[in-house]
Amino acid sequence: MLIVHKFGGTSVGDAGCFANVTDIVCDRLAEDDDARLVVVVSAMSGVTDDLIAGARAAVEGRDAVYRQVKARLLDRHLQVVQRLLQQNTERVEVGGFIEDRLHELDLLYRSIAILGELTRRGSDAVVAFGEQLSAHILAAALRERGVRAQALSATDLVVTDDNFGAATPLIQPTRRRLQERVAPLVERGTTPVITGYIGATSEGVTTTLGRGGSDYTAAIVGAGLRADEVWIWSDVNGILTADPNIVPQARTLSGLSYAEAAELAYYGADVLHPKTIRPVVERGIPLRIKNTFDPAHPGTLITARPAPDREPLPAIISTTGLSLIAVGTEDDSWTLQTSAHALQCLCEAGVDVLMFSQSFSEHSLNLVVREQDQAHCLQALGRAFGDDGRVAANGYNLGTRERVATVSVVGMPGWGDAGIVPHAFATLGQHGTRVIAVAQAATERSVSFCIPEDQLAETVRYLHRELGLEV
Repeated sequence: MLIVHKFGGTSVGDAGCFANVTDIVCDRLAEDDDARLVVVVSAMSGVTDDLIAGARAAVEGRDAVYRQVKARLLDRHLQVVQRLLQQNTERVEVGGFIEDRLHELDLLYRSIAILGELTRRGSDAVVAFGEQLSAHILAAALRERGVRAQALSATDLVVTDDNFGAATPLIQPTRRRLQERVAPLVERGTTPVITGYIGATSEGVTTTLGRGGSDYTAAIVGAGLRADEVWIWSDVNGILTADPNIVPQARTLSGLSYAEAAELAYYGADVLHPKTIRPVVERGIPLRIKNTFDPAHPGTLITARPAPDREPLPAIISTTGLSLIAVGTEDDSWTLQTSAHALQCLCEAGVDVLMFSQSFSEHSLNLVVREQDQAHCLQALGRAFGDDGRVAANGYNLGTRERVATVSVVGMPGWGDAGIVPHAFATLGQHGTRVIAVAQAATERSVSFCIPEDQLAETVRYLHRELGLEV
């Protein structure tokens, strides 16, 4: 049986986490003499954000900041090597690889600083370093445990178009490369450790598949190798009815259809990238969501036809660490074209807009972005609409309104007579939650609310209770 195992950033967050992942892989190989594994790995938690922060500092001429980023990443990865690897040969080899790659990163940062520009292509080149480092560390740890493991870069395997920042894989050339370069290794008993998230154009230019794209990589690899299953390892017991950090009683959704899982991922379920489902659907490959820190838990199984006796529970998906930014005018000169211009400039600047609302009565566009993107977002909009980032000479107002969070409620077929949306609206009204913006799906099976961040925890707990999800 061939299984593709993907380990996310929290699964490889430090030396102890790397050791835990190594145990899981070794246990899976020991359980079955015929087991064949392919591993896909993300960058260590927080590394991608650090890499982006360094690139943005470079383009702004803050040399000390990007050098600190590079030094911090070097120290963090070398500490993992020293604590994780026992054999001096592996330590020296992997440590040298890390130093060489981060020297290349430093040169890239300097080039960005000289040019004074960070393109989406340049951003992809920067963030690709994280996965390359973690793949080599994990492969070395597996070799020390007696596993024949080899680190591989997805830039040599996943062929994409040139839509930098959110590239689309080209299926046929990607499958050919997987069959030519990965399948023979697996047949010889080698466990490939492949970088997630990244790929390359047919000309060899590095691309990325979008934030969280390592899940997508695992699905692409699984489909290309005709795997029996794809397992996504996270830090929770599958897909849950709510964030367990907010609702400790949150329940695991034991089984989902491909369509249901795709909808949950679309609304922000952190354990699954929205595009992950498509490749496994085409091949009919089961997808499992498992917990790296509780590997015995069955997690969530995603298939074409879930077990008929499963309980169709709705799910509450919440996201924190967000900012609400508004751009608008004081008169009625605001137009749809102006909104389109704002969104286009943020797209070109590489800012992910998680949610937005258009208000003609207020002559403004409200944008929800991640807090770490706030300053970059304001700068990009400032260049497009004004000079000082707040009030433009041409009459546009720009600024941060408040810290916000999003709450999405997604219902399953067979739950309730009236559907989930009326229940969600009524529940938030009963609780007195201040709703800033709403996005509702046409199916009436899901709805998203933007609310003040300080109201998130109580709102989610109240929703979970009132929707009957407490056991």
